[in-house]
Amino acid sequence: MSAEILFYIIVTIILIDFIIDKILDSLNASRFNDPIPKELEDVYDDAEYRKSQDYKKEVYRFGVVSSAFSLIILLGFLFFEGFAYVNEVAGSFTENPIYKALIFFGIIMFASDILTLPFSYYSTFVIEEKYGFNKTTKKLFVLDKLKSWGLLIIVGGGILALIVWFYQLTSTDFWWYSWIMVTAFIVFTNMFYAKLIVPLFNKQSPLQDGSLRSKIEAYAHEVGFQLDNIFIIDGSKRSTKANAYFSGFGKEKRITLYDTLVNDLSEEEIVSVLAHEVGHYKKKHIIVNLLASILTTGLTLWVLSIFVGNELLSQALGVENPSFHIGLIAFGILYSPISEITGLLMNYLSRKFEYQADDFAKNTYNSESLISSLKKLSKSSLSNLTPHKAYVFMHYSHPTLLQRIKNLSS
Repeated sequence: MSAEILFYIIVTIILIDFIIDKILDSLNASRFNDPIPKELEDVYDDAEYRKSQDYKKEVYRFGVVSSAFSLIILLGFLFFEGFAYVNEVAGSFTENPIYKALIFFGIIMFASDILTLPFSYYSTFVIEEKYGFNKTTKKLFVLDKLKSWGLLIIVGGGILALIVWFYQLTSTDFWWYSWIMVTAFIVFTNMFYAKLIVPLFNKQSPLQDGSLRSKIEAYAHEVGFQLDNIFIIDGSKRSTKANAYFSGFGKEKRITLYDTLVNDLSEEEIVSVLAHEVGHYKKKHIIVNLLASILTTGLTLWVLSIFVGNELLSQALGVENPSFHIGLIAFGILYSPISEITGLLMNYLSRKFEYQADDFAKNTYNSESLISSLKKLSKSSLSNLTPHKAYVFMHYSHPTLLQRIKNLSS
């Protein structure tokens, strides 16, 4: 195979991925005006349903424009040898493979982020603002971006530097060392994400003593779940959308409630949401997801170790002398079909886990409160009640609202 053929294979993969994605988006959009299922008729009144339809359509149209822009930029970069140019720029600073890779990816990542910044701004301050979701100030928007860049430089740059270092030391055996390092990072992040990362962006406060905490603790005691860490997070400073999540394990496990969730739901409904989250822990979903993430990372690194040294990968992107960072770019695109397959499997597993967590909540608390909470959360986020089955299969990590309610009602 020649470098030219490989180049067009890369372009073909990008185009096929885009076309499939847009077909799925179009199929999903074709269902926006479908009648609401009988089981969900009480989620919206007529005015709210029209508002949800308008929101979905606007987000869909915006998604088409933003993704088409990204496609044009990427194809332009490929056809005009943009990666080769950035590689030359990085090489003008240093020929050290680690520093060169850091400069190369730094230019790519920051340029990409700056190019898409207007779309992010429009989504936040025009679309989300128009439909009453946005609470982010322009100052907070800028601060979030700067903090994200800081994390990218420190964490992302550190991981990349170590991987390139391992490659320089061990050649194709680098994947073992990289896998061990990334695994340690994944486990550490799962353990301490709420303590180390979240405080950079949000304020977390322990749930105060009162009837809500008493009900949560009584439920946790009843199901044999030791829960000392219950926190409220100030999600309302960015959006009106509500959420709750479980993080950590062992002594570091905690449940975090968005203040919007506490404000929107009754105490019974909040406990039912927590019962669902406890179900994930009791059913070992946290551990299974962690192991699945580690295994897929290992698979990716192993396949990368086989191909990254092939000079055709670099030559396909216009770089004659093979290098790890150029090969990594080409490999990432070529590997995307496999990533899609593993992503589908993970989504299927995730949807199965959601049913199991719902069943746990139904059997240990009650289904009525969870059903009403799911309906309220769907209403507050103007969510799509009639998604296309193909779109759900490809993209949903959770069952649809209708599927979950049918399961909870059975």
